[in-house]
Amino acid sequence: MIVFDLRCGTGHVFEAWFGSSGDYDDQVARGLVDCPVCGSSEVGKAVMAPRVGSGERRGDVSPVEAKAMLRALAAAQGEALKNSRWVGRRFAEEARAIHAGERTGETIHGQATPAEAKALIDDGVPVAPLPLPVAPPESTH
Repeated sequence: MIVFDLRCGTGHVFEAWFGSSGDYDDQVARGLVDCPVCGSSEVGKAVMAPRVGSGERRGDVSPVEAKAMLRALAAAQGEALKNSRWVGRRFAEEARAIHAGERTGETIHGQATPAEAKALIDDGVPVAPLPLPVAPPESTH
């Protein structure tokens, strides 16, 4: 695992974990890395200070612990999505209709552009980004 400080086009800095530097390059090239604050996919590496070990641990997370935490996060997200319906790119439309009472209330997940997500939040529609990417059902085997 490797952790990078990333910066979006609007200046938000955030931390992201990848299996390798190549995984980072691949995911950014495919548009899979978004800013968790504003949703922008215009993301690049931020300047990072090197971490020099002193020989003693001060709360650092080992690679084994990091993998365990990532697995736990993935399991929790999977459990949360178990009773959620994938709506794909219709997410903003579906969320707005549920919020307005035009459709039966249910938990949904899907894709929204940063502008759509901001508009939903501005209109009081309760939405939140997922911490890990979700593969559309039609793309899984």
